[in-house]
Amino acid sequence: MTQHQGSLAGKVALITGASSGIGAAAARVFTREGARVVLVARREDRLQTLVKELHAAGAEASYCTGDVQIATDMQRAVAYAVDTCGRLDIAFNNAGAAAEKSPLHLMDDATYDRIMDTNVRGVWNCLRPQISAMLTTGSGAIVNTSSVAGLVATSVAAPYIAAKHAVIGLTKVAAVEYAPHHIRINAIAPGLARSEMTEDWFTRYPAQEAKSKASSPQNRMAEPEEVAEAAAWLCSDHASFITGTTLPVDGGATTW
Repeated sequence: MTQHQGSLAGKVALITGASSGIGAAAARVFTREGARVVLVARREDRLQTLVKELHAAGAEASYCTGDVQIATDMQRAVAYAVDTCGRLDIAFNNAGAAAEKSPLHLMDDATYDRIMDTNVRGVWNCLRPQISAMLTTGSGAIVNTSSVAGLVATSVAAPYIAAKHAVIGLTKVAAVEYAPHHIRINAIAPGLARSEMTEDWFTRYPAQEAKSKASSPQNRMAEPEEVAEAAAWLCSDHASFITGTTLPVDGGATTW
């Protein structure tokens, strides 16, 4: 581990949805690039295991349990990062949830509420305390996880598609509002990526895996580290003149 070297050297980063998938991969990528990370998720056992792994690799990492649907949890997580690390430079708002496939007219309110509360309100709950902390510091970089479903539409996934489009809207308005304060806010739009969510999806819908892979010119799914690398780049000074954008990380799927 080359701590204090790399594109995020000396930065303090908070990552939500960090207990698995893209979030856990981001913890590894961000620390490899020199960041000190604070990991946030609901599953404490997963966070403890990941932090032990990062410590063994020589990284600086800690965790704070929390649910992005609860505003006070995210306020507490940001306060923890500032109290333990002195400031907050970077945030990767990655926590999200998917829904069962269903025609819109058969989708129930509870499913809609769960998807919107996690994917949209979750980002909303994260952005406010994160931006407040960065205003105190005088700069910062935030990346929100949308999806290719935030760029295009497919059938039988209305709440998820609506939510991921909303994440892009939040990203744009926040980017415009806080650019004068030297806070950059961008989004990534992953396509099919290997994660617990996608593995569960393919277990429930076996025919979907081959169909999903075929939707990309590369005819494969991304490894979570490939998506995390894009988030890390957007958070780094290499992307210093980029704000308000949504970067597809989809193997070319949205070009078709």
